[in-house]
Amino acid sequence: MKILIIGGGNMGMTYARGFLKSHIVESKNLYILEKSREKADVLESLEIGRVFGSPGDYIQEMDLIVLAVKPQDVSSLFGSIDNFIDPQQLILSIMAGVKIESIKQGLNATKIIRAMPNLPAQIGVGMTVYTSSQDVTRIELVTVQNLLSASGKTIYVEREDMINAATAISGSGPAYVFYFMQSLIDSAKEIGFSQSEAELLTFQTFKGAVDLFNKYDISCEEWIKKVSSKGGTTEAAIEGFNQRAIHMGFKEGVLAALMRAEELSKG
Repeated sequence: MKILIIGGGNMGMTYARGFLKSHIVESKNLYILEKSREKADVLESLEIGRVFGSPGDYIQEMDLIVLAVKPQDVSSLFGSIDNFIDPQQLILSIMAGVKIESIKQGLNATKIIRAMPNLPAQIGVGMTVYTSSQDVTRIELVTVQNLLSASGKTIYVEREDMINAATAISGSGPAYVFYFMQSLIDSAKEIGFSQSEAELLTFQTFKGAVDLFNKYDISCEEWIKKVSSKGGTTEAAIEGFNQRAIHMGFKEGVLAALMRAEELSKG
């Protein structure tokens, strides 16, 4: 299988390394198109795959083309490669906000898979939500699912608008977690812990809570009850959060992210 990744940035390289590590493709069959000469030189030194600085006939030989460029560069990308694309080639896009129909029109292609990965994909524990056009076959979909699974967990959705929903939950989600972690770190420092102690307390608390959730079939609400005791410290904290409507504020923030994702898709 020959794979071309267009864009040598963080996510492009995340998938390149994931594909190689999982032995899905050999380096001799992995191609990277990176227009920045400086980045291309760095990629060549890493010996990840064959690196090109400009489009060419080699594109037509690819079994899969991964679009990993910034959304604002999509017009110039389409204009530079559309003449080299075969309408039946399989295309995987991880460009945020760029709809399947736009890719179809821009590249005159029909087999499009659109995916929304998140930052932890860089270390193999990401969450990717994906969907596809009707022309993608079952075998092709399974093949791409295996590729995406090299960077973590995957969910397939029938409706493309659910990609925006995934953006608001798992795409932006790591920042929400870091936001609450930072709040806990700041609180720990304020009540007397050092920076390193506050970070350790916070990290291990988050990791332990996630590990507990994964190990037992117990809901978050049930876990909260298990940690809380009548008249205890946890109950006091939860009551404080509820009085300040933190739960509702968090949901409003997620809805704001969803609205912005929808705006970007229309743009």
